[in-house]
Amino acid sequence: MNRHYYISNDLDELESVESELEARGIDTEQIHVLSDKDAEVEKHHLHDVNSFMKQDVVHSGEIGALIGVPLAIAILGGAYLAGWTESAAGWMPFIFLAIIVLGFSIWEGGFFGIQVPNAHFRNLKEKLHEGEHVLFVDVEPGQETELDRVINHHPNLKLAGTGVAAPHWIVAWLHSWHQFKRTI
Repeated sequence: MNRHYYISNDLDELESVESELEARGIDTEQIHVLSDKDAEVEKHHLHDVNSFMKQDVVHSGEIGALIGVPLAIAILGGAYLAGWTESAAGWMPFIFLAIIVLGFSIWEGGFFGIQVPNAHFRNLKEKLHEGEHVLFVDVEPGQETELDRVINHHPNLKLAGTGVAAPHWIVAWLHSWHQFKRTI
């Protein structure tokens, strides 16, 4: 999937774009509006970016994991090379210590990430502070033409770039979840 970013200062127009995209087969879960004015976005019934995803928790947690895995391997390797695993306790205390160090590294990375904006949105931060809104749409390659057709009818939207979208399986799972919630 590909992600397309567009900038606009008109939430009415973004509401129209979202409706048109949904009418052309692009699911609500593929469309998001990022804004510093969350109350205004909600009034327009737009699919906004939740506050958790505005922070860099996941990305920073992954970086923490990249640090934690070598530390855990070093603990296990060091215990083996020192011969400590031959004691009556065996491997178990070192495995637990490795798991704790890995978990702490991931947690610490996520804790750092909650304090900084999402890495995917950092370059848009200035536009958000200026009162602009960012529409981003995650599309399959087969949906690119439908997206282009809708965007061409809205010349006030400014292309702000492209990027990597959420994996297809996550979007599909979210769509199924929302369909399930509607049936309850």
